[in-house]
Order: sequence, then C-alpha cells, then structure tokens
Amino acid sequence: MEERDEIEEASERVASRTGSDSRWVDGSEVETEIVPSSDNGGRDGGYGSLRRRLVKKPKRVDSFDVEAMEIAGAYSHHSKDSSIWGTLALAFQTLGVVYGDMGTSPLYVFTDVFSRVKIDSDVDVLGALSLVMYTIAIIPLAKYVFVVLKANDNGEGGTFALYSLICRYAKVNMLPNQQPADEHISSFRLKLPTPELKRALRIKETLEKRSASKTLLLLFVLMGTSMIIGDGILTPAISVMSAVSGLQGEVPGFGTNAVVVVSILILVVLFGIQRFGTSKVGVMFSPILALWFLSLGSIGLYNLVKHDITVLRAFNPIYIYLFFKKHDKEAWYALGGCVLCITGAEAMFADLGHFSVRAIQIAFSFVVFPCLLFAYMGQAAYLMKYPDSSRRIFYDSVPDSLFWPVIVIATLAAMIASQAMISATFSCVKQSMALGCFPRLKIVHTSRRMMGQIYIPVINWFLMVMCIVVVAIFRSTTEIANAYGIAEVGVMIVTTSLVTLVMLLIWQTNLFLALCFPLVFGSVELIYLSAVLSKFYQGGWLPLVFASFFLCVMYIWNYGSVLKYRSEVREKISMDFMTELGSTLGTVRVPGIGMMYSELVQGIPSILGQFLLNLPAIHSVLVVVCIKYVPVPVVPQEERFLFRRLCPKDYHMFRCIARYGYTDIRKEDHHSFEQLLVESLEKFLRREAQDLALEHWNESDSESVSVGFPEGDGIDEFKIPLMRDSRLQGSSTASEETGISAALPSSMMSSDEDPSLEYELSALREATDSGFTYLLAHADVRAKKNSFFLKKLVINYFYGFLRRNCRAGAANYTVPHMNIIEVGMTYMV
Repeated sequence: MEERDEIEEASERVASRTGSDSRWVDGSEVETEIVPSSDNGGRDGGYGSLRRRLVKKPKRVDSFDVEAMEIAGAYSHHSKDSSIWGTLALAFQTLGVVYGDMGTSPLYVFTDVFSRVKIDSDVDVLGALSLVMYTIAIIPLAKYVFVVLKANDNGEGGTFALYSLICRYAKVNMLPNQQPADEHISSFRLKLPTPELKRALRIKETLEKRSASKTLLLLFVLMGTSMIIGDGILTPAISVMSAVSGLQGEVPGFGTNAVVVVSILILVVLFGIQRFGTSKVGVMFSPILALWFLSLGSIGLYNLVKHDITVLRAFNPIYIYLFFKKHDKEAWYALGGCVLCITGAEAMFADLGHFSVRAIQIAFSFVVFPCLLFAYMGQAAYLMKYPDSSRRIFYDSVPDSLFWPVIVIATLAAMIASQAMISATFSCVKQSMALGCFPRLKIVHTSRRMMGQIYIPVINWFLMVMCIVVVAIFRSTTEIANAYGIAEVGVMIVTTSLVTLVMLLIWQTNLFLALCFPLVFGSVELIYLSAVLSKFYQGGWLPLVFASFFLCVMYIWNYGSVLKYRSEVREKISMDFMTELGSTLGTVRVPGIGMMYSELVQGIPSILGQFLLNLPAIHSVLVVVCIKYVPVPVVPQEERFLFRRLCPKDYHMFRCIARYGYTDIRKEDHHSFEQLLVESLEKFLRREAQDLALEHWNESDSESVSVGFPEGDGIDEFKIPLMRDSRLQGSSTASEETGISAALPSSMMSSDEDPSLEYELSALREATDSGFTYLLAHADVRAKKNSFFLKKLVINYFYGFLRRNCRAGAANYTVPHMNIIEVGMTYMV
C-alpha cells in the first residue's frame, strides 16, 4: 500500500491494521467517540482499543466532507519533476530574475565600506574582504540555499508562504472560514504533531488559544511583506544609479544631474517591459546576466593574479577581529556597507514560485557564489596596490580596453538586478491578497507553464513612481544604501523567525538544532541591523516609512474584512425563517440558475433576504457561491468545488464553495466556470442519491453511523456507512466510489428508477438552459455608533476608502456585467 497521510472520519475508512500511518488529530478538530464493540465473534480481536483511540466523531461532517474525502489522495498534487536539462534551463533563467540584485552589489559595496573607514594598511582591506566573504557564505549560502529554501510551501516561498504553512498546522488565521474539508485537498499534505511531541503541541495550543499571539504573528508577517515591497522600490533606484554613476569620471560634463536624468529614463524602460512577464524578461535578461557574472569572475581573477594574490589571506577570519580591533566604532559603522553584499538574498526565497528549489541552488552554488568571490577578491587586490581608488573601485579595477563594454553590461545588469525584487513584490502582493491581507487588484498571469509568474499593473506603476521620487530626491547612492540595508536585514530577520517556528511546529526538529538556527543566523542579522540603524537620519528612515505605510494598508484591510465576515455570520438567515417561507421562498420561482455570491462558508447569507424583498421573483435553482482561498499554493481542478444542500430538496438551494490556492489564478471565463459548476452539481446529486440508496439497502448494518447536517440547517440527516474492512485494504482511494456503486443493485443506481433524482436533474437542466444570473451585494461597511473613535476612523474612512478604490465585485468574480443584479447591503461592525 502506498504510504499516505490519512484522516479517520466517520464516513471514511477506520484504520488499516498494517501498512498505513494514521494521523493524529487533537481535540480541537474532532471529538472522540467510543465505538461499541460488535458481536462478531471477536472479529476485531485486540484491535478494539486501537479503534476506540482512532475513530473520531467529527463536529461537522456533511456533504462537504464526504466529497472531499472521496477525492483526497486520488489526485496527488506534486511539484512538477523537471528533467536535468529542464532544471539547468530554469537555473539559467534564475540568473536574470533572482540573482541580478546580488550580482550588481560589487558596484557599490567596497565604495560604501571605505567611505566609513579609511585604508591605512593591509588589515583594512583584508578585514573588509573577509567580512564580505563570510557574510556571503553564512547568509545566502548556508542559511538560504541549505535551510530556508527547504521551508517552501509546495514550491512557494516568501513570508506569506511560511505564514500559510503555519496556518495549516495551527488555526491562527484571523478569518474564521476554515473547514475540515479543506484538509482533504491533496496539496494540503497535513501531518499534525504526534502525541509524543509535547513541545510542538504546546506551541500549537499557544498560537491557537491566545488571540494576541495570532495578531502578533500576523503583524510580524505583514511587516516582512512590507519590507519586501520597500525593497522593490529601493533596489531599482540604487542599482541603476550605481551603474550610471560610472560615467561621471569618464564623460566630461556628465554630472549629478545627468546621472539622475539617465537613471530615471532607464527606470521607466525597466518598469515598462514588466507587462511581458517574468518568463520573457528572464529569457531576455539571463544571457546578459550570465555575461555579467562571467565578466565579474574573469576581471576579478585577472586583478587577483596581476596585483596582489596575497589577499587570499582573507579566508582567515582573524582579519575580521583585527579590523574591528583597529577601527572599533568605525568598523561597526562599516557593517552597514558590508551588508549590501547580500542584497537580494531574500529574492532567492521570495521568487521560488517562479522557478524551483534545485534550479536556484544550482545557479547560486556553481555560478553566483564563485563569481562574486573572485570579484571581491580582485577589487581587494587592486586596493592593496591603489588604496586611493576606493571611491570608484569597480570601474577603476576594470582594464582600460574593457571599460566601455563593461559599463554597458553593468548598466544592463543594474536594470536586470531590479527584476528580482520586482518579481518578489508581485508574488508577495498576490499571496497577501489571497490570504485576505491586501486590497483586491488586477492580476495578469503571464505564463501558461509557470503558475507563479504574474504581473500586477497597479503595483508596477506605483513602484516606478516611487523609484523616480527616491532617485530625484536623494540624488546619491550613499543615502539610498543606508535605507537599503535596513529593508534587507529586516526581511531576513522575519524569515529567520518564521523558519524557526516552522522547525519547531512542523518539522519537529531537535530543540538544540532548531535553536541553533536563530542563534547563529539571527545573531549575525541583528548585528547588521544595529549597524544600519545607526544611519537612521541619513536615509535609514525611508524603508521604515514605506514599511509602515504598507503595514497599515494590509492590517486595516485584514481587520475590516474579518469584522465584515463576523457581521455576515451574525446576520445570516435562520432555518426557521426559511421553513416559514416554504419552497417558493414567499415569491415566484422562475426558470434559471441564480448564482448568489457570498463570503460565508456556512448558513444562508442575509443578502438573500434583500433579494426577496426587492425582486418580484427568484430563480428556480439558487446556488450560494463562496470563492474561498485556502492556505495551500494550488488546488487541483478536480478538487475545486464542494457542494451542500441548504434546504430540503423541493427548495432547490445549494451551497458551492469554489476553493483556490493563494497562487491560483482565476483564469476561467464565466462560461467555463458555469459549465464546471453544473457538472459538479450533477455529480453531487447522483452521489447523494447513491449514498441514500446504499443506506436504505444496508440500514441494518451494525457499522453504520449517522452523518447529518448541523443543527439548524433544516435537513433530515442521512446515513453513510463506514467502508468495509475489505475496502480498507484496497490500493487506491480513487476507487471508493466505484466500490460503492458496485455494491448496489443496478436498479438502485439508475436515475430512471429514482423519480426524485430524475426530477431534480431535469429541473437543473431546464434551469441551465434558461441561463445564469449573478446576484451580488454592493456592500458598505460601517462601524456601530457606540464604537470607539479610532475604530470609526479606521472602518468608516480608511477601510471604506480601500473598498471603494479596490477591484469591484463583478471584476473580482469575473462575471458578465449583462447578467448581474446587485442590491445594497450595509454591514454594521
């Protein structure tokens, strides 16, 4: 039997005596039910105690869970295994997207370091070189390549990917729309802590029970995401200006104003080509970056051999100690320039969704890392001979015959360097939107093969305007570098903290090893943070302003969305009221399917009452559609829809939850969405009829258990028997429906012999032929009159402004404007 994680629900298999690993579920999900022993002559043998421990009675098992369990495991969603050549091709593309930022750091690192420390002896150069070499080895290589990249969420990276991973293992999501059925998505890959690991359980319980812990975790993640967006503004500014500034010493009359104007023109071109997508940009840029890294490595090796090969002594870390002993406080300030050598390291993780772990590891280990080492060693060798060249060290160390080719490649490389953080910004904004932490914006999917390659026009133009403002105001790379360091180190500290939590909660790493990770890498990052914060008044305030702005936007949006959802839950229509209305809903039912959109995952939304009051008739079939994003990267198409009846059969009312991962793009048009929904609804009706027929045929089975709808939903409970022991030992979960069908007499399986099923299917087809109408709410969210002043200010003005200016409901749901009926709704929160 294939190894797989299993959840033991009442309508699912109990547990195979051998060969499968049961997953442990804590009491917050299910209630333990002691299964009565059957009089079967000891059929279970010594297995009774195990059954009593494993069989769980769900708090809520309904058609959602039945559907989810039927397909769980049938469609395994794994990351695409690329061939060797495919991986190498992706590794080549990463040069143009991921490593451009880090690759252009030799343009300005030593310039910034030695603007704070003067070169008086060999110790100065060797100490700075040793700092740079070991910083690159510790942070990008040891931390990101070997540890952080493995903490991906099914191939997705970034702070929000880590947050979604944590949300799957602990209920820390602020929006209370989680369902047991979500755990059966094949990409969920959930394996909860075992009872033996008390430490992981204590962390899980602490995060779930304390609302303050959830809020602090969310704010921490939002801060990291805000820093990444800030990086997307500062990276293009410093990279382009550093490259263009090389012309100042070579072209007469090319002053600061000319540098600013040329830099702005290049930035406009850079952001203008983003609409073509990461893949096309990567393919176009990768050869240039490959040539750039080759130039860095070869020029560095040339300078190393020609000027002073003794700089290899910098591999001895004693020179770091000597450097700090000699310069004391100035050496600490110099760390602010040294940290620039790892700018863009976070892009290795944030851009992971565009590529693969192996591709990023190969590109860094065999191309980027050695070329950067040679580049810095070559510059250090040149400074040993010409210590007064630190202001223009990169261009001065280039041989005269290669100056113009190199400056052209450097300018192009600087443009490309910005691509890493621009792509990372798009990915982070998309993930935060899906998890309810960013206003809805238009997203363009730019690749048919790579789901993570996207383009967000509003964010793109916002970044461009901010970059131009930064270049025009600061007019110097020195102050931009002070700001840049704070943003970079801030993101790294957030990533270190979240990966540590993943180690403790999910990986269940040995406590000593898990604590070594933040002690080693976190200590280095905190030292660098203390250095860059010393330049707060010299430009360091800029990333904090950007981060604070985006943090406020994201938290206000999340806060307002959570309050709105809770208001919808409070105001949902009771089943007693629906029963009083009767199957006609107190009005005329006309042919057609009404698609009523709501964020509720349970109950009947109050928007239905508004439609019944304002419309003279309502559709014969009503489907309450909930577009829900779950904390997984991708939901396979086969697992997209979950259905459930909202009322008795003659009401013809259903709930449909369309589930998407946070990297899924809703590409389908309304025609394909309607077709998929109707097909899934027909399958649901047939399966429901099969389950009822099987229960009727096998009602005396001693192993049957009742599976009903939650109290108050107005549905007579129906029974779904446990799977037979013979089916427990089957080889595939996908054959369960076939096994059920085969167990029934043919007369029970035919819709011709089931008048109610045939009637319902014919009514559905008639309604489909009559067309679809989309019923939407034009919502307005207001704070209650007795609310605090700050809450009124946030909800009525800030959140209201964001709602009015974000992507509207019709565009967000991708529904045709000609078939929309909207009613106004005011939610008092």
